[in-house]
Amino acid sequence: MRRAADLLPPLGLILLLLAGWEAACRLLHVPPYFLPPPSAIVLALAEAWPRLLASALVTFRMAVAALAVAGLAGGALAMTVSLHRSAERAVRPLAVILQVTPVVAVAPLVLIWFGLDHAERAVVALAAAVAFFPLFSGVLTGLKSADPDLERLFDLYAATPLRRLWRLRLPSALPFALEGLRVAAGQAVIGAVVAEFVSGSGATQGLAWRLLEAGNRLRTAEMLAGLLCLAGLGLLLNAAVAGVERALLRRRGRALARD
Repeated sequence: MRRAADLLPPLGLILLLLAGWEAACRLLHVPPYFLPPPSAIVLALAEAWPRLLASALVTFRMAVAALAVAGLAGGALAMTVSLHRSAERAVRPLAVILQVTPVVAVAPLVLIWFGLDHAERAVVALAAAVAFFPLFSGVLTGLKSADPDLERLFDLYAATPLRRLWRLRLPSALPFALEGLRVAAGQAVIGAVVAEFVSGSGATQGLAWRLLEAGNRLRTAEMLAGLLCLAGLGLLLNAAVAGVERALLRRRGRALARD
């Protein structure tokens, strides 16, 4: 009941904005190719939903694959460099450089490496590069956040680095890693869409290609319908990550209670 009450204000605001948008388009006679009313977007969505759904599944699959690659690479690298301070100092600047380099600048090069026959792999690689830093930074920060008193206790018992990592630092890093995963989920969708825009070949047939196709034909209502699908895709992935986060934190809480 409380959750439903929390949803009423944003839903009311959205409906009010949509009603104002619809009224403004009709009263001001705005050309549909410039800004279609919400009713036209709904009609375009109803008409184009089979191909938009198929393209959304392609984009979703590439974003999930990129998130998995970024998680494995970022998590593994963070755990490795956390064992040696000098390794962290050497790797962190490279990770920052990867983060601040625009994906549109390196996309043509990655497409050359993978070839247009494997455009989907190139898109996954580029999206993984975009999602890499939040996961790497989150896991590394979490690994360094262990209780200092417990660190000294492990020193007292002469624990090996791997045992310290497994028994102390990984449990401490879980909340930070999950927060990094939440950020990286959105980044993976953005990276997949931008990479597909840059490729421009239509080989992947994801949502970005549908947006380009509709834009070239001035089908603005269909473009906005595609943007709605993208927003829904991002919300779906974010909700999935939030569900995983809640399940893991509950499990961690039960384990701590047993201990």
